[in-house]
Formats: sequence, C-alpha cells, structure tokens
Amino acid sequence: QVQLVESGGGLVQPGGSLRLSCAASGSIFSINAMGWYRQAPGKQRELVAAITSNGSTNYADSVKGRFTISRDNAKNTVYLQMNSLKPEDTAVYYCHAEVRTVVDFTYEYDYWGQGTQVTVSS
Repeated sequence: QVQLVESGGGLVQPGGSLRLSCAASGSIFSINAMGWYRQAPGKQRELVAAITSNGSTNYADSVKGRFTISRDNAKNTVYLQMNSLKPEDTAVYYCHAEVRTVVDFTYEYDYWGQGTQVTVSS
C-alpha cells in the first residue's frame, strides 16, 4: 500500500504565506505526476498545481504567480509554497500522486492524502 501524508496547513492572515508538504511512502516503484487539489465548502474539488517527475508544472489560473509547486524525487515529497494568500484560497488541500507500486508496476494508481485545512482570514 501507499500512503500520502500532508502537513503545513493552518490559519494565516490575508497576504501571508504557508508551505504545504506531502510525503509518499509504502510499496512505491515509481511516481509520475504529483499535485495539489483543493475543495472549499459547497464547491467541487479543483486542481491547484501539478508537477511531473521531470519537473514540468501546471497551475490553476487563480494561483499563477502566487503559488509554487516543487518536488524532491529522492524523498517522494511534493511541496506547495503559497504566497500572497487570499480569503478565497480557504479550502481543504489534498495531495495527489500517480503511483506504480512494486506489487503491480504495470499500472498507475491514483492516491490521495487525507487533506489539510488552509484558512485565510483576518
């Protein structure tokens, strides 16, 4: 099995910064894309940012220029640096990874973290 463990959420004032981390562990053969999604109350889960194993990135228009995604392949860890936070960034943030396991490395499985709350409020 594979586990994704997130950390770094919390309460921050508008204009502030937070850094989220997500570490993958378990029976990992390889990880392709990793990313962050978020879900605000009453809204659908949406992609925030994603990064491939070779470092290509993709961002939602609403966070471009404010958020930066990065990863450490040796540690199977993905990060999300969030700057200039706005109240509309308030949501539960979920880590996602496309993983090939040592049990079945012919197929990519989607794994999700448990979510971490980010609240932007004065």
